[in-house]
Parts: sequence; C-alpha cells; structure tokens
Amino acid sequence: MKVFVTGGTGFIGARLTEKLIGDNHEVTLLARNPSMVPYAGNEKVTIVKGDLSDRGILKKGMKSCDWVFHMAAYAKPTFRDPSVVTAINIDGTVNVLEAALESGVRKVVFTSTGGTMSYSHDGMTVDEETNKDPELHTLYEKTKAEAEKIAVDYTARGLDVVIVNPTRVYGPGRLSESNSVTRIIKLYMLGLWRINPGDGNSIGNYVYVDDVAEGHILAAMRGRGGERYILGGENHSFNSLFDTIGSMAGKKRTLIRLPAGLMKAIVRGITFFSGLFRVSPPITRDFLDKYLRDWIMSSDKAVSELGYGITPLSEGISKTIEWLKTVNDGKGK
Repeated sequence: MKVFVTGGTGFIGARLTEKLIGDNHEVTLLARNPSMVPYAGNEKVTIVKGDLSDRGILKKGMKSCDWVFHMAAYAKPTFRDPSVVTAINIDGTVNVLEAALESGVRKVVFTSTGGTMSYSHDGMTVDEETNKDPELHTLYEKTKAEAEKIAVDYTARGLDVVIVNPTRVYGPGRLSESNSVTRIIKLYMLGLWRINPGDGNSIGNYVYVDDVAEGHILAAMRGRGGERYILGGENHSFNSLFDTIGSMAGKKRTLIRLPAGLMKAIVRGITFFSGLFRVSPPITRDFLDKYLRDWIMSSDKAVSELGYGITPLSEGISKTIEWLKTVNDGKGK
C-alpha cells in the first residue's frame, strides 16, 4: 500500500510509521521540518514539506495513496491562543479530508481521543455509544469532537473515514506531552515522582503504544466507514497504576496523596502567576478536573470488529521500563 501520514514524527505517529515501513508499505510523511525526520535515505519513505494549512501540499502528498492516517493535532494541555488549537484540530482536519476526497484515497483513519466519549458515571463502563451528549472538559476534546462530526459528514460524501480513539497511551517513544504517562514512569524510577492525585482511586484506561499503532493499521484494513473505535488497554486506578510501576521497576516509592481541593488551589495559583508572566501554565483546571474523574473504557468493539489486541498493563510497563533503561545511559531521555 501507498500511505500518507500526518503527525508521523509524534509519539504515536512515529511508532505507526515504523510499523508501516516494517510491513513494507510505501510511506509519505508530511513534515514542517524535514531535517527532523529520522528516515533520510530510506527508499520506502518520501517526505513532503508543509503543514495542514496547505491543501495543495496535502494533495501532492496523497497522490496515488491508498490510505491516509491523519494523526497531526494540537494536543498540549495549555495554549495562549485558542484559535491555534482550532486551526490545527478542526480546519486542518477539513483540509486533510477534502484533499483525500479530491485525491480518490481509499481509506482515511482519523486519530481522535478517548476523551470525546466523556467520563464514567457511577462506575459505568464507557464505549462508543454510552454518552450520547458527552460532557467535554478541554478545548482539545471539544475540537476533536467537532472534527469527528466533520469526518462523519465526509463519509456521507463518499469518503471512507474511520475514527480511532486512543485512551492514555504510554510506552517507548519521544517523551512529549502526548507521552506523559511514560514521563511519570521515568520520574518514578528516578525517585522524583512522589504525588498520588486525590485519593488515588480515580480510574483511567492505559494503553501500550504498540497496540495503538497496530490498531490504526487494523482500522485501515477492517474499520467501517463513519464508525468510531476505542483503542484502549486496561482500566486501573492511580493506586493500581503506581503499584504496578513500583512492582515492575522493583522500587516501591512512598507517594503523597494530594486532596482534590488542594490540587485545585495549587493549579489556581499556577494559573495566576503564569498569567502575570505571560507564559502558558503546565496544567489547567479543566485538565485537572478530567484526571480526577473515572474513565473506565471498553475496547470490545475494536477487539471484535478489528481483531485488536491489548497488552496487559504489567507487561507494557515492564517493556517501557526496559526501554527507559537503554536510553541516555540508563537514565531515560
């Protein structure tokens, strides 16, 4: 297959690109800075310089392509100008879908987020159909939800678009905002992570990055147009997550529980001083509220329809720890 990828140098995108190359696909990557792409000289990889704002460049990159993976997004928890988030996550998606429609692409896989499903109420498990009117916390979730609706509209226009919704992804890869769980694992190993949010009982869904990358390819092969598929892993509380990290690392750390009220007060203070100094705060109240709720997610639809597989948390964390030990002289990136 000939494949076009946006966001191919990101955390998940890089893993997907590696798998596509390993499966002998011809890959064209969209990159704002081609010199940063680590595939120079690889005969299976073509690099197109540009970004999501240039529909002409997108059409050039998609020429004769069978599949398009649209993964590029503004996923950082903070921003100074909300229009930047909208321009990338919504307008950029429209440009990709329009270019794909005009180019006769066979299948588009659009990467959204499990956050568009909203959180669990009263311990319920959330799937693709649970929350018909989801409560969305962050601008990232809101723009992704809007982009999902646009993708479905393009399906009605004849473009075969499948939406995938990864949950909290971790594993080997660049330690960016998108790989925050791995950053926490690294800090825990070094003895620099000592916080257990709230009472430690908030549940999240944690998925190994290789599962997500494989899930994208399965979605391209078997996904139904206009459908959403949660690409998740196992559901664990913060207590369980940190117990697993400690067990796999062989280092049980004593963690300080920060009550929700205290955490909210700290975030208010951070936000205030960030405003004074005109810098983006490292975390916002909406992201904090999100992570203090339960997100009990089911990937049963992806398992049954796509043949999606889930790596157990203990196994995924063990692999991640072994990878962290191999980079930067065993201290992590």
